[in-house]
Amino acid sequence: MADTTLKSRKPRIAVLEKDFESLTLLANQMLDRMPDVAEDLLAELDRARIVDQRNLKSDTVAMGRQVTFRRDAEPERTIQLVYPAEADINAGRISILTPVGTALLGLKEGQSITWNARDGRQHIFTVLAVSTPAPQAVEPDAVA
Repeated sequence: MADTTLKSRKPRIAVLEKDFESLTLLANQMLDRMPDVAEDLLAELDRARIVDQRNLKSDTVAMGRQVTFRRDAEPERTIQLVYPAEADINAGRISILTPVGTALLGLKEGQSITWNARDGRQHIFTVLAVSTPAPQAVEPDAVA
């Protein structure tokens, strides 16, 4: 019964249909190697409203989008939510397979979620802004 209460306290989230399919596959592939992370992601996907590209608002955290958020009372931080192969913490690209990535998925600007870190501590993540990053410029020398 407590499980239902906790789920009802989480904010509503929306996930793109194409991301839902890719993320479900990814989570299922990770069940043996990273069961806690995979189960958290599957739980989020299970409660998500699945939408197509036209119906996902620009203020919603989705794969590839940049999100500025605050964890607890810490300074705000901006990251890009990406698949594991694209992750680079030094470049601000955070994998969906991190607690931060999974917690932020599908939230809208102004929404908050309480999330347990891998060490068991609870944190509150609040989305401050969401944007689509500009395409990376190709350097002329790299095209030759």
